[in-house]
Amino acid sequence: MKIILIAAVARNNVIGKDGKIPWHSSADFKHFKATTLGNPIIMGRKTFESIGKPLPGRLNIVITRNPESLKKKHKGIEVFDNLESAVDFCREQNYEKVFLIGGASIYEEGMKIADEMIISRMKLQVEGDTFFPQFDEKEWRKRTETENEEFSVEVYERIRK
Repeated sequence: MKIILIAAVARNNVIGKDGKIPWHSSADFKHFKATTLGNPIIMGRKTFESIGKPLPGRLNIVITRNPESLKKKHKGIEVFDNLESAVDFCREQNYEKVFLIGGASIYEEGMKIADEMIISRMKLQVEGDTFFPQFDEKEWRKRTETENEEFSVEVYERIRK
């Protein structure tokens, strides 16, 4: 199973402010939907709450320290108390791919196990309080970069030794 981080990141590595994405890009939302549709998406509780409901056409998996309270409040999601259990669940279900969609702590932890990263590099710099983690470029190779009016899509693959 391929583990893929997918993120929209401002030039200054900002991914959020006050629990929300600090910009709106319909083109990036369309790219995100087209890329993740039909696959499981794993996110942290704050990311799920900022979205407000399960995203259709995907198995929505939420990581939280308090899984029972989230299960009671929301239908249509799987809930786990750690990333490893969520990934194991997807493996057991024989998914080909799983996408890690945020927030910062999911990205940071997920970067250690991810095979690929798909980063929409927004052509703007914004204020924020949540950042995409730095990554060691010796561990990742940029496979492709596709330019778009509002952003470029960079696809990285882990360099296997």
